[in-house]
Amino acid sequence: MTKAIYDKYVSDHATFEASPGVNGPAWLGKLRATGLAAFKQAGFPTATRGNEQWKYTNVSPIGRAEFDLPSALAVEAVSLAGVKAVSPWDDGWSRLVFVDGFYSAALSAAPTDDIAQITSLSEVLSVDEVHVEQHLGKYVSVDEDGFAAVNTAFASDGAFVRIPDDSETTAPVHLVFVSTGGPTATVSHPRVLVLVGRNSRLTLVESYVSLGDGPYFTNAVAEIVGAEGSEIEHYRYLAESDAAFHIGTTSVALQRDASFLSTSLSKGARIARNGLSVLLDGPGSSCVLKGLYATSGTQHIDNHIDVDHKTPHGSSDQLFKGILDGSSRAVFSGRVLVRRDAQKTYATQSDKNLLLSEGARINTKPSLEIYADDVQCAHGATAGAIADEALFYMASRGLDEDTARRLLVAGFANEIIDGVRLAPLRLQMQRQLSVETTRASAG
Repeated sequence: MTKAIYDKYVSDHATFEASPGVNGPAWLGKLRATGLAAFKQAGFPTATRGNEQWKYTNVSPIGRAEFDLPSALAVEAVSLAGVKAVSPWDDGWSRLVFVDGFYSAALSAAPTDDIAQITSLSEVLSVDEVHVEQHLGKYVSVDEDGFAAVNTAFASDGAFVRIPDDSETTAPVHLVFVSTGGPTATVSHPRVLVLVGRNSRLTLVESYVSLGDGPYFTNAVAEIVGAEGSEIEHYRYLAESDAAFHIGTTSVALQRDASFLSTSLSKGARIARNGLSVLLDGPGSSCVLKGLYATSGTQHIDNHIDVDHKTPHGSSDQLFKGILDGSSRAVFSGRVLVRRDAQKTYATQSDKNLLLSEGARINTKPSLEIYADDVQCAHGATAGAIADEALFYMASRGLDEDTARRLLVAGFANEIIDGVRLAPLRLQMQRQLSVETTRASAG
């Protein structure tokens, strides 16, 4: 990244630290200082040579762009109707809404029961900071990740969800991060901390959406912890502006017999990254990771998935599907690590891609790193165009080519979409896919 842009992040951090209400407890100030120091050391990973994690994603446009800190005044200009129009929605869901990184109590809705603690980080820090101090920043490393480092440096607020032991939320929890996407390019650093207690259940939806089509940068970090026997159903919906940059880092830690079912549904931005790491840190822990991503034009999306089998009798399944059109680019880089003591591990990894144009390209690299000897592991990747035989068959049944293409694309995507258990999210993704496919056919 350029020195001028680097210096701006540092000077903006000084402005941020001097803002009213930012300081917080001493330990949080130390955490932010650690993040800033790591950012000064590493910067952003703009060099792709020798950097395997970013080999196929050039983030130099982020490193060269100048972003301003957003204004809290933007919250007042956003209506609930506007947020509903761009997000998967159910009025019965509990929700926390953030606009350009600022929490909006007026747009949020508390849970209907007293079981879960669902609030902003700033609010919980003012009444009970013990759980936040114990977990915040413990699962995402800032030493080798400049994006996580700068997010940590600017940490002051965000979403906090805690489910006590032996509990279950009566409604899904929806975390909505809205970017206004105005003419001035701004950067926000959303932070999420989710703690699910022993033998408890949570359904969680994260939405990253835009109200405008201007340039901006969303740099999000989420930490999710599942205690023994917990069950977490997680969805991540990404529909940013075509001019936006989005770097998402999610780190999950699971204890004995905990399970994590995650589905990411993504529309490509100018550059988007879905970084997901799962640590299976207790015997019998498991995860199922699914993803559907669609790109068009010159969009770029990168899915970087890392699963660490640390203990025995764990299982992980990965299935990602991409639909690429125009001259867009997509990346899937996945690693499954099976440590020496992680015997009786079961792991699968698959990435499948449908290329709708000659200019679209996918770089896919699933990988297994196995140090145990009693395991069942497999991985694979495919990429191809719509088969002419399928189009001919559908044409022989009276369908025009555009309709046939849309049906075939929908059939390819439905393996992921049909597994979405929340109807509003499933319908939102079907609408989004229909728009993208129609735009591809028109192009």
